[in-house]
Amino acid sequence: MSNPSVPASRRAFLQSAAAASAVLGFPAVVSARSPNSKLAIGVIGCGGRGGHNLKSVSSEYIAALCDVNATNLDFAASKHPSASTFKDYRELYEKKLNDLDALVVSTTEHTHAFATLPALRAKKHVYSEKPLTRDVYEARVLTEAAAQAGVATQMGTQIHAGSNYRRVVELVQSDAVGPIREVHVWVSRAWGWQSEADANKNKDRVWSFERPQEAMTPPATLDWDLWIGPAPFRPYHDIYFPGPKWYRWWDFGNGTMSDLGSHWNDLPFWALNLDAPKTIEAAGPPPHPEIAPASMSARYTYGPRGERPALELTWHQGDSKPDLWKAGKIPQWGNGVLFIGDEGMILADYGKHLLLPEAKFRNFTPPTPWIADSRGHHEEWLHACKTGAPTTCDFSYSGPLTEANHLGNVAYRAGQKLEWDAVNMRFPNAPQAERFLKREYRKGWNLV
Repeated sequence: MSNPSVPASRRAFLQSAAAASAVLGFPAVVSARSPNSKLAIGVIGCGGRGGHNLKSVSSEYIAALCDVNATNLDFAASKHPSASTFKDYRELYEKKLNDLDALVVSTTEHTHAFATLPALRAKKHVYSEKPLTRDVYEARVLTEAAAQAGVATQMGTQIHAGSNYRRVVELVQSDAVGPIREVHVWVSRAWGWQSEADANKNKDRVWSFERPQEAMTPPATLDWDLWIGPAPFRPYHDIYFPGPKWYRWWDFGNGTMSDLGSHWNDLPFWALNLDAPKTIEAAGPPPHPEIAPASMSARYTYGPRGERPALELTWHQGDSKPDLWKAGKIPQWGNGVLFIGDEGMILADYGKHLLLPEAKFRNFTPPTPWIADSRGHHEEWLHACKTGAPTTCDFSYSGPLTEANHLGNVAYRAGQKLEWDAVNMRFPNAPQAERFLKREYRKGWNLV
């Protein structure tokens, strides 16, 4: 794998980027090209999550719409008839870039970086759906490009804007249960490579044990070649489309870990000021060469961070659960984050949290809230585009979060414990695993 240039350590790089933003601020953008002093926004990907994101920024002027699926594009255009329409985002950038202030990217995971990088290089503000990229290398590219661009960025981890996560972060950072040395994150979703019986039991959206050999005719409204984009070409089959069927295939996504990890690993990442892990190891069924697993686990180790001690964080997916959960020693929530401290535990999910053991903390008084409520995840980004205010999931934060999630899958696919040299993007103990950090792009597609 080629080694992208990284001028400093991960932490130093991010600190310098944050310092520059604090001193200089983002450029305020109120475009004279937009009616009523609104931002001119281009939206790439208009269906599914893209439709929700489009609706959430429609208080501004939607100047351009792009989707490889004409059904999605036509519906979005009916809501925004003055917008220019495209099916290829490369054409959008060629013809419309100078008229735009900001871009919203909601394509499939394997094209996120390709649809996002041109905007950053043109110093346009960007909102990108999660996960930020399809692999570690692409996450690093976008993190560095965003720092150089100095624009407002936000990754679509919408739960980050909720009040519950803020209260948990305050509990952790005020040492409510003492120093945290261990964290467990688990999600019940079990979609991916598994038996047909297990797929039915786990209510998977689609099932395949291997890549289908037969080809199907794509829907007349879909440009399949553009949908494939930089991935190796394969014939159309309805096992890939529409989403989220595609996300289990390594060529297009990284399964549940990078998808839901963007939301669930976000909480410990935020609360404990995490960045690059020291080591990663994973467990699960033998890795399939093409399909991400339905169930697996990944264990990360982190060194001390300031006054915080070293930490072990374990991701559990599908059938995998923490030992405390399996033993009935904590509430058996279907999804959760468990912080284990020297003096107790904090258990949280999206909407609630509690301190354990409950009897010990019955009369506990939580700290006075100090993390301000969000104006809304999309609203944060729009406000930042216009004023230079910060966002809470900008790419200097969500880029490393995305890298860490992808590294769990890399360790799973490599089948061994990996030591991570984040500065040089290397595994000193397992250079053969570096092939999973980056992919070869189809002829005609190039990220650099």
